[in-house]
Amino acid sequence: MIKIYIAGPLCTEGNRKFLEKINKICEELGFDTFLPHRDAGLFKELKDISDISKRDVEELHKCAVLIGVLDGICVGAGTAWEMGYFQALGKKVIGLKTDRKVSESISDISAVIAGQVEIVESLEELREKLGRLK
Repeated sequence: MIKIYIAGPLCTEGNRKFLEKINKICEELGFDTFLPHRDAGLFKELKDISDISKRDVEELHKCAVLIGVLDGICVGAGTAWEMGYFQALGKKVIGLKTDRKVSESISDISAVIAGQVEIVESLEELREKLGRLK
């Protein structure tokens, strides 16, 4: 079974709920998922960083696909790092930018990400893309 890593901002409940929507789509399509806040926990204290980051990196190696949320003024540092690391492993990265068109957002997402990552612009487009991976 293909396992998907879902990367994106975790700072607010709204951020986490959006990642859970993505997770639901993946599970409806029959994929196994790694959802960082669900499976590795949330940062509460400095002592949490080592365990959380170790688990995240382990899962990057176990997953075959990564979905990175690119919404907002700029890509989150953690999301950008996860996407770059995953890409360096030679694995498939799908970017998801739903708040503005990619063509209007290059300065928000970086030319490198836009040039190297296939980006979809809606949850429906993501569902279609994932459906073709089966």
